[in-house]
Amino acid sequence: MSIFFKVEFKTNKFKVRYYETDQMGFVHHSNYLKYFEKARIDWLDSIGLSYSDIEKSGIILPVVNASIKFIYPAFFGDTLEIKLTINSAPTAKIDFNYFVFNQDKKTITTGKTRIAFLDSDSRKPIRCPREISEKISNI
Repeated sequence: MSIFFKVEFKTNKFKVRYYETDQMGFVHHSNYLKYFEKARIDWLDSIGLSYSDIEKSGIILPVVNASIKFIYPAFFGDTLEIKLTINSAPTAKIDFNYFVFNQDKKTITTGKTRIAFLDSDSRKPIRCPREISEKISNI
């Protein structure tokens, strides 16, 4: 693997649904973690990795850290797009960065999550399996 490592992926655009908003009309803050998860799963699918196949192989991928910075609210009917980036090769963890844009291409939210690779039986950390690491590195 080279010293320089960078992965970028953009999700398909999607509309904010009414039930994702709160009494103020803003997208409720809890939904951004769901948006981030959707971006990760879409990215895995795009590189030929199925989340369910990873789990069937005895690996689970819990979120062990998350942070979100809210810059500007999103509203019902807004069209959102998420850019996901990874800046370092996976080890026993993988760090994701997220940039959420609205229909005006305005960055409304940024965030980060750290996902751990765990053995599903022991629940102990493991290194990222080579098959997964190679798929990620060959993007």
